[in-house]
Amino acid sequence: MAEKILHICTQSEWQNAQIAKEYQAASLESEGFIHCSQPDQILKVANQYYPEAVDLTLLWIDVDKLKAELRWESSDGDVFPHLYGPLNLNAVLAAFPFQPDETGVFRTYPKFE
Repeated sequence: MAEKILHICTQSEWQNAQIAKEYQAASLESEGFIHCSQPDQILKVANQYYPEAVDLTLLWIDVDKLKAELRWESSDGDVFPHLYGPLNLNAVLAAFPFQPDETGVFRTYPKFE
Protein backbone atom coordinates (compact mmCIF):
# COMPACT_ATOMS: atom_id res chain seq x y z
CA MET A 1 0.00 0.00 0.00
CA ALA A 2 0.96 3.64 -0.35
CA GLU A 3 3.60 5.27 1.85
CA LYS A 4 1.83 8.59 1.47
CA ILE A 5 -1.92 9.12 1.54
CA LEU A 6 -4.07 12.19 1.02
CA HIS A 7 -6.99 13.84 2.73
CA ILE A 8 -9.20 16.70 1.56
CA CYS A 9 -10.47 19.24 4.06
CA THR A 10 -11.57 22.86 4.02
CA GLN A 11 -9.11 25.64 4.66
CA SER A 12 -10.91 26.54 7.91
CA GLU A 13 -10.80 22.92 9.13
CA TRP A 14 -7.06 22.88 8.53
CA GLN A 15 -6.62 26.22 10.32
CA ASN A 16 -8.62 24.91 13.28
CA ALA A 17 -6.38 21.83 13.39
CA GLN A 18 -3.35 24.07 13.81
CA ILE A 19 -4.96 25.56 16.93
CA ALA A 20 -6.15 22.20 18.29
CA LYS A 21 -2.76 20.55 17.54
CA GLU A 22 -4.54 17.66 15.78
CA TYR A 23 -7.04 17.21 12.96
CA GLN A 24 -10.43 15.60 13.49
CA ALA A 25 -12.75 15.41 10.50
CA ALA A 26 -16.51 15.36 11.15
CA SER A 27 -16.51 11.78 9.83
CA LEU A 28 -14.41 10.69 12.81
CA GLU A 29 -17.43 11.26 15.06
CA SER A 30 -20.14 10.24 12.58
CA GLU A 31 -18.43 7.20 10.99
CA GLY A 32 -15.56 6.43 13.35
CA PHE A 33 -12.75 7.25 10.93
CA ILE A 34 -11.21 9.92 8.70
CA HIS A 35 -11.55 9.23 4.97
CA CYS A 36 -8.26 9.29 3.07
CA SER A 37 -7.19 8.37 -0.44
CA GLN A 38 -4.24 7.07 -2.35
CA PRO A 39 -2.77 9.54 -4.85
CA ASP A 40 -4.38 7.80 -7.84
CA GLN A 41 -7.83 8.06 -6.19
CA ILE A 42 -7.83 11.72 -5.18
CA LEU A 43 -9.26 13.30 -8.34
CA LYS A 44 -12.19 10.88 -8.44
CA VAL A 45 -12.90 11.56 -4.75
CA ALA A 46 -12.61 15.33 -5.20
CA ASN A 47 -14.97 15.38 -8.18
CA GLN A 48 -17.49 13.06 -6.51
CA TYR A 49 -17.66 14.68 -3.07
CA TYR A 50 -16.43 18.27 -3.56
CA PRO A 51 -17.84 19.45 -6.91
CA GLU A 52 -16.92 23.06 -7.57
CA ALA A 53 -15.60 23.63 -4.02
CA VAL A 54 -12.96 26.35 -3.94
CA ASP A 55 -11.88 26.52 -0.29
CA LEU A 56 -10.15 23.16 -0.02
CA THR A 57 -6.79 22.04 1.32
CA LEU A 58 -5.07 18.84 0.24
CA LEU A 59 -3.06 17.12 2.97
CA TRP A 60 -0.18 14.79 2.13
CA ILE A 61 0.24 12.32 5.00
CA ASP A 62 3.17 10.04 5.86
CA VAL A 63 1.59 6.73 6.94
CA ASP A 64 4.69 5.78 8.97
CA LYS A 65 4.17 8.77 11.28
CA LEU A 66 0.49 8.15 12.05
CA LYS A 67 -0.39 7.55 15.69
CA ALA A 68 -3.96 6.38 15.06
CA GLU A 69 -4.73 3.05 13.41
CA LEU A 70 -4.83 3.06 9.60
CA ARG A 71 -6.98 0.41 7.93
CA TRP A 72 -7.24 -0.33 4.21
CA GLU A 73 -10.92 -1.01 3.53
CA SER A 74 -13.10 -1.67 0.51
CA SER A 75 -15.52 1.03 -0.58
CA ASP A 76 -17.14 1.73 -3.95
CA GLY A 77 -15.23 -1.10 -5.62
CA ASP A 78 -11.82 0.17 -4.48
CA VAL A 79 -9.63 0.02 -1.37
CA PHE A 80 -9.23 3.24 0.62
CA PRO A 81 -7.15 4.15 3.67
CA HIS A 82 -9.27 5.01 6.72
CA LEU A 83 -7.73 6.60 9.80
CA TYR A 84 -9.37 5.43 13.04
CA GLY A 85 -8.49 8.37 15.26
CA PRO A 86 -7.30 11.96 15.07
CA LEU A 87 -4.61 12.90 12.58
CA ASN A 88 -1.45 13.94 14.38
CA LEU A 89 -0.06 17.02 12.66
CA ASN A 90 3.54 15.79 12.52
CA ALA A 91 2.37 13.12 10.05
CA VAL A 92 1.29 15.84 7.60
CA LEU A 93 4.09 16.35 5.11
CA ALA A 94 2.43 19.20 3.23
CA ALA A 95 -0.83 21.13 2.99
CA PHE A 96 -1.64 22.64 -0.40
CA PRO A 97 -4.55 24.77 -1.62
CA PHE A 98 -6.70 22.50 -3.78
CA GLN A 99 -9.12 23.96 -6.31
CA PRO A 100 -10.94 22.84 -9.43
CA ASP A 101 -10.31 24.37 -12.83
CA GLU A 102 -12.46 27.17 -14.25
CA THR A 103 -15.17 24.66 -15.19
CA GLY A 104 -15.46 23.36 -11.61
CA VAL A 105 -13.70 20.05 -12.31
CA PHE A 106 -10.65 18.74 -10.45
CA ARG A 107 -8.18 17.65 -13.14
CA THR A 108 -4.84 17.98 -11.33
CA TYR A 109 -3.65 18.05 -7.76
CA PRO A 110 -0.54 19.40 -6.01
CA LYS A 111 2.18 16.79 -5.89
CA PHE A 112 4.53 16.11 -3.00
CA GLU A 113 7.70 14.23 -3.87
